[in-house]
Amino acid sequence: MNLFQNKKSESSYTDMSVQNKKIPFAVVESYKAIRTNLSFLISSAKNNIVAITSPNSGEGKSTTAVNMAIAFSQLGERVLLIDADMRKSTLHKKLRVENGDGLSNILAGMADVENCISKISETLYFLPSGKTPPNPSELLGSPEFEKLLSKVAPAYGCVIIDTPPINIVSDTLVIAPHTAGIVLVVRDGVTQNGDIDHVISSSEFAGIKILGAVINGIKNPNKPSYKRSYYSRYYKNH
Repeated sequence: MNLFQNKKSESSYTDMSVQNKKIPFAVVESYKAIRTNLSFLISSAKNNIVAITSPNSGEGKSTTAVNMAIAFSQLGERVLLIDADMRKSTLHKKLRVENGDGLSNILAGMADVENCISKISETLYFLPSGKTPPNPSELLGSPEFEKLLSKVAPAYGCVIIDTPPINIVSDTLVIAPHTAGIVLVVRDGVTQNGDIDHVISSSEFAGIKILGAVINGIKNPNKPSYKRSYYSRYYKNH
């Protein structure tokens, strides 16, 4: 069994995905724009792996990770979506598949990656988080995690990893050095400037590249907010 096959049947996408015809056209186009920008950035990066995170919980990172994976899969290349939020996994619910053996089982030496990957569509594949371990950070910092990424990265056009909120636990700081960089998901009117400051300082200290930001929940896109202006200035200066 290779990385492109799995005994599990194909699943329907989440109702919140860009596959849903009820999702506004502007939202679908926004994800396509993100896909274009990320494709350009990772084309010159050290690998094709992207970590998705947010400063805190409830800012939409997991929904963003699913939609980005779907958007990339629509280009015709195989995409692997990994749920590395082993403390609070939600991607299996969004994709309507079981959270059986997954990442934690592989890293603990209890399962093989080929038997844990689910086929969601012809070009979208999913590795669930697996059973909740007592030591997520230690598993993610183990040589087994690096070996796993080295094995799957060449087999897929893009690998997208949903990681825990970066300001809450250290898991993302452990994962990110093995990726092309992180995409930060923030929510307009919720994420505070201090939260963003903390992410930036932590990333710079750890030598992690921030590829860009996705701002969710903008009620009036024509009215600039202080937070959006603040984040734009950061990217203009870096």
